[in-house]
Amino acid sequence: MKNRLSSFDILALGFMNFAFFLGAGNIIFPPLAGAMAGEHLTLATFGFLITAVGLPLISLIAVAKAGGGIVDMAKYLPSKIATLLALAVFIVIGPSFATPRAALVAYEISVNPFLDNPGPASLAVFSIVFFLIAGYLSLSTGKLLDMIGKVITPLLIILLVILSASVFINPLADLGNATQEYIHSPFTKGFLEGYNTMDTLGALVFGMLIINVIKSKGIDDKKAQYKYLIMAGSIAALGLTFVYVSLFYLGATSQGIAANVSNGGEIITLYVQALFNTPGLILLSLVVGLACLTTAVGLVSAMSEFLVTLKPNWNRKLLVIINCTLCALVTNIGLSQLISLSVPVLFILYPVAIALVGLTLLDSFISKKKLSYRFVMSIALFFGLLDGLKVAGVNMQNFAFLPLFDKGMAWFLPTFAALIIAVFVFKESTEKVNQPA
Repeated sequence: MKNRLSSFDILALGFMNFAFFLGAGNIIFPPLAGAMAGEHLTLATFGFLITAVGLPLISLIAVAKAGGGIVDMAKYLPSKIATLLALAVFIVIGPSFATPRAALVAYEISVNPFLDNPGPASLAVFSIVFFLIAGYLSLSTGKLLDMIGKVITPLLIILLVILSASVFINPLADLGNATQEYIHSPFTKGFLEGYNTMDTLGALVFGMLIINVIKSKGIDDKKAQYKYLIMAGSIAALGLTFVYVSLFYLGATSQGIAANVSNGGEIITLYVQALFNTPGLILLSLVVGLACLTTAVGLVSAMSEFLVTLKPNWNRKLLVIINCTLCALVTNIGLSQLISLSVPVLFILYPVAIALVGLTLLDSFISKKKLSYRFVMSIALFFGLLDGLKVAGVNMQNFAFLPLFDKGMAWFLPTFAALIIAVFVFKESTEKVNQPA
């Protein structure tokens, strides 16, 4: 077996990682956030980049450090709890929300503008075709690098560069006025908007998929796998930063042609149409279609491989088919309904995922691992539930005294304090430091 990848393979691996992350939420949320941030664009963008780029990259590093996916990272929790946590993440970014959302955004931006009478029937046909293609591309992990990293993503990047350069060279207006929460708390609001990309959860999933792709290229050495995963993650992070900054700026300069628009997909469609007319809509449809397709392929592949690790006797091909079928069915719910359902779940899961990443990165400094993992994760889950219920519309006024509760970040200070306690207070232990639960 070889122990190194060529420079071209490394670049392709980074491109593939970038393509997996660049999906529906990455395209529709930044323009709307930019439009609402207006003159507070810089602070809002910086907050967004922390949760939409920084946390996913750190999560990839944690996956590489753990040498496996969510179950490996949560090995000091009771095994059933670790498996349930992994399943919850996979279901959210799989057939319940993220994967159908990718198909819905592809339909709304890439297909819907070109139809005379769009309706439920056209969406149904599109969802079937979309997931037939996604399923076909997902059936061979060994070929993912060649198909996506070396062919599809370079085309996607070229299209994105053309679009982004046009936005900066020829903006349609000056920065607009900040609205709603972006007036007083642009950084915090941008930070929370980054949740919607689901990329921190995605990183916990894609990390193991990328390791498997590296293995399929003959790289069996753990240190080499770690190195290449970090390199791929860094390439993806640079690409995502470029895209987000461009789309935030697009939104912030869109108020002249997209006033009172409450959908990021509609903002970017109107903007591109104003810049390029019909050729621009074709360009945009290609960008969005490719971005959403590659993300769907990554999510379907990752979930199928995870289920095979749980039950090695399960047929991966059959799992891909079942996954794609479920995703196609959920796609027909509609974009607005799907987003409204997903937000409270994300407010619950994100603190738990961030806590797990923090524990993994600090693992070598933690003595009482079982106690520390269970303590920190419980704190993150409890306060994440409070934030999630608040976002879902439940009356949570009794908890309004909590710091940052009004910002939707009640989990932050307690979870950070719990991590400090795990490292500096839970010091003495008679346990074997590396003994799993």
